[in-house]
Amino acid sequence: MGLDVVLYRLVRPGPGRRRPSYATVQVVADPRDVLVDLLGRVRGGGRTPLLDRLDPGGELVVAVDQVPQLLVELRCLGEAAGTPAEADQVRRLAELARRSLRDHDVQIRFEGD
Repeated sequence: MGLDVVLYRLVRPGPGRRRPSYATVQVVADPRDVLVDLLGRVRGGGRTPLLDRLDPGGELVVAVDQVPQLLVELRCLGEAAGTPAEADQVRRLAELARRSLRDHDVQIRFEGD
């Protein structure tokens, strides 16, 4: 059960559409459960309260005002990374988070299987 992280761009409603929609911009997939395993090791330690709310079977939307906190927590995950695959996953997630701070009308979602 992987936990993919997706950057979505808000598509504003146009004529004939009532609600906005979202388009995928970038995906950091987790097919080998690298992120899930890493989160399992750090969960509940008090250093990652935002990430502690993740449910591998659900979804967590990270609001733009939460991204700085996410970056701090990703540094904590990076410190706990024990393999190159874990370190790479954290690096890719941090890049996605930094991109969300630069781009407008985007949001990060952690999506479980």
